Amino acid sequence: MKGRLISGIAAILMLGSGLMAQALSPLPVQEYDYHITDNVPSPITLGMGGLNLTNAADYFTSYDNPALLAENTGTSFAASYRLANEDEIGFADLVSVSNLLKSKQFMYYTLITKNSAWSYQPVASTHISTLSATTAEYYDFQLDKLQISLAASDEKYARLSGGINIKYLTGRLVYLRERINYSNMIREAFIDNKVKGVSGDLGFTWKEDKFTLGASLYDVLSRLWWEDYGSKKLARRAGMGIQYNGESYALTAGLQGKLASDAQTTYHFGYVKNWNWKSSTRSKRDINQNLVLRAGLFSKNFNGTDNINYTLGSGYNYNMFRMDFALTNTGMQLRDSKYLFSVGVGIQ
Repeated sequence: MKGRLISGIAAILMLGSGLMAQALSPLPVQEYDYHITDNVPSPITLGMGGLNLTNAADYFTSYDNPALLAENTGTSFAASYRLANEDEIGFADLVSVSNLLKSKQFMYYTLITKNSAWSYQPVASTHISTLSATTAEYYDFQLDKLQISLAASDEKYARLSGGINIKYLTGRLVYLRERINYSNMIREAFIDNKVKGVSGDLGFTWKEDKFTLGASLYDVLSRLWWEDYGSKKLARRAGMGIQYNGESYALTAGLQGKLASDAQTTYHFGYVKNWNWKSSTRSKRDINQNLVLRAGLFSKNFNGTDNINYTLGSGYNYNMFRMDFALTNTGMQLRDSKYLFSVGVGIQ
């Protein structure tokens, strides 16, 4: 009798689990690809072509290549802000827009110390709401990243530096679809689910005379855990780059793509020009100043101007304060430009 009771309870539990699984609506988020050029958080990187694997003169180096932090010896704080035209997104595009950001929002906060950095970044912030004569849909997906970056170099191999990003991700998805039947709203799907995850990047640099080589692997080991759904992996990406360092300028070239059959590789080229000078205050203390101009472009195939993204940027340093700006557009259409701004301060 006792054995039959236990078997009956187990059967009921299995049946209930099966019914709950059937009742769950499928996740509208199917692709987890976040290290893309459209979401670059640094105006310094964006101005020089949208990829930075080799230039350490950037507060946001940990995003593309944490190994560049090995050259950092001071402490500083920086934040960047994004401004873009709002795109019209439909529900048919949900799979490909799960990595979209809001048109106006802060992109990145970072605190940099010697050989390390702590950062916060929204990696997805998508909101869609539509209403038609027959259906009503609502979609809101937010995913945030907290990151610790560490870098080091060995005296024996002074030209080689390595770095790692350790990332913790947390977010929430709210999705509702209702069918309108005369004056009644009939719910067809509803999801309110939280997600947590971890991921890691690896970066390397090698210096040889006036050349710097850089490479990174993004989201090498990753996992996202949904409350009521199976776990997911982030899309793995990789990037490689080279930089030539002149007296007061630098030339960069690089590529980035998925580690998959459909690599979606983008090719990046950039130019950076620096002017440095000193000025004296009334107390006869020297103030270091720096003006930077940046220009670049990137594309998947460079097949016509409509497939090329042009970038332009500038920066100004005054002693411990730094301001940077960049814009990018496709096919030289200024009305469709996206803008990035950042402010940084050197604490010591």
